[in-house]
This record gives sequence, structure tokens and C-alpha cells, in this order.
Amino acid sequence: MQSIVNYFETISTLHRSLILFGGMLFFYIVEYAVPLFKFKYNKPSHAGVNLLFTFTTIIINFLLAFAIVFAGDFSISNNIGILTHLALPLWANVVVGLMLLDLIGAYTVHLVEHKVKWMWKFHLIHHSDTHIDATSANRHHPGESVFRLIFTVVAVAIVGAPVWLVMMYQSVSVVLSQFNHANIKLPKVIDKAMSWIIVSPDMHKVHHHFSQPYTDSNYGNIFSIWDRIFGTFKTLSANKITYGIDTHMQPKENDAIGNLFAIPFQPYRPPQGGKFNEN
Repeated sequence: MQSIVNYFETISTLHRSLILFGGMLFFYIVEYAVPLFKFKYNKPSHAGVNLLFTFTTIIINFLLAFAIVFAGDFSISNNIGILTHLALPLWANVVVGLMLLDLIGAYTVHLVEHKVKWMWKFHLIHHSDTHIDATSANRHHPGESVFRLIFTVVAVAIVGAPVWLVMMYQSVSVVLSQFNHANIKLPKVIDKAMSWIIVSPDMHKVHHHFSQPYTDSNYGNIFSIWDRIFGTFKTLSANKITYGIDTHMQPKENDAIGNLFAIPFQPYRPPQGGKFNEN
């Protein structure tokens, strides 16, 4: 375990990039071998749109990374973080730290995005994707990337997470997100067993169904326990899932880059109750 900690303590930008793009490429290839859905769409073109948003997220995280480092150092040096008050073995420190960072920095912000209208309009860009695959994981409007990073800063401060734990969390988070978004079909028994611990592909696909109440469920990113504890866990057979969001089902709205950047500044549209918006 110590060697893993040492690795993330000194992880380079190159290695972080390899984890991000290597994971995406790996699952992107696996999708061709064992697809959940055989979409009739242009995968490279679809990936192009999502990669643009991936790059904007990378830029924002790079520019504001100092805030995460400061929050962790301040919390630890002032002995105010949760981990600073727990005398745990290293492995338990890692598990508890990852779980708390996931709860605050992923589950909580995701839940809030679905409840606060102005935040939802930013997050909607992620849900507007009608062809969910590995590249969909980082399809986030720059505005959403900012307030997700803010929640991460808060999480790091509350947890008292050292830099190596933050690097580990972000690496695990990005790979798990690519995994559970990937258009891959796992044996049901394996997927179900997996979903008791981590967010599995079948579990997260329910979240991308185009209408409520399924859209407002399964908010987890790494650990599935939070959805089970807080009553936001739902299941739905894959053959009943329609990807997208019922207020923006037209390609001119969900596939046009200019409109995707503009959606947060357009009038709010209430849920359509599972009906396609033909406008």
C-alpha cells in the first residue's frame, strides 16, 4: 500500500493524462467487442463533441488545482480535517478517505445539480447525450466543471485529504466514470454483484434514462453505497432505457456544440414527463 501512496505522491502530469486517455481508449475499444447497445451513429464524430468538453474540464482543473492543494494543506496543518482525527491503518485511511471524497465531491454535488435549477441547466449538457459511451464520462459544461471543482475543494478541506489521496481519488474517479458510462455488456450476475460495492455500468445507465424518476437516481460515481443509504438507488432493464433528456431530444440541441455551450443561459425547461420535446 505504501508503494501506491508513494506513486500518487509524486504522480506526473504525463501519468495522469495516460490514466485519463488510456482508460477512455481502453473502454472505447472494448465497446466494439461487447456492446450493450449497437448504436447506429458516427462514433468518431460523437467522440469529438465529448472530447471537446473533456479538454475544457482539463483546462479548468489545471488552472484551479492550486485551490485543492491549498485546501488539503490548510486542513491538515490546522488539524481540522476528519482524517487528522482518526488513528487508522494506512489501508483504512485510504478507504475512508476515498469514500468521503466520493460522498462530498461526487454524490453530493451531483444530487444538488439535479435539485437546483440553474445548476441543472449546466449539468443538462451531460444528460443530453443520446449515445452514452466511454467518452460521455467527461462531457461537462465548463460552468459545471467549475462548481464540481468547488465541491471537491470543500471535500478535501472537510476530509483533510493529503495531495496523494486527492490524486488517487481523481484517478480512480475518472476510470470508474469511464467504466460505468462505457457501452459494454457485462453478465447480469457480475454487474449486479459489482453494484453492491461500486457503480456498475447497468446501474449508472439507469441514471441516463431520458425521464424522471430515473434521471433523478443513481447519483454515485465510485461507490454505490451512497445511493442505497440515501434512497436514490433505482433499477431499470436495459431494453427499457432511452438515453438523453426529454427536454432536449433533437440533434440540433443535443449534438450542436454552439447550442450545448449556450443551454445554461437559455430559459429553464421543466421535465416533459417522458415525452420528446419536438421544438
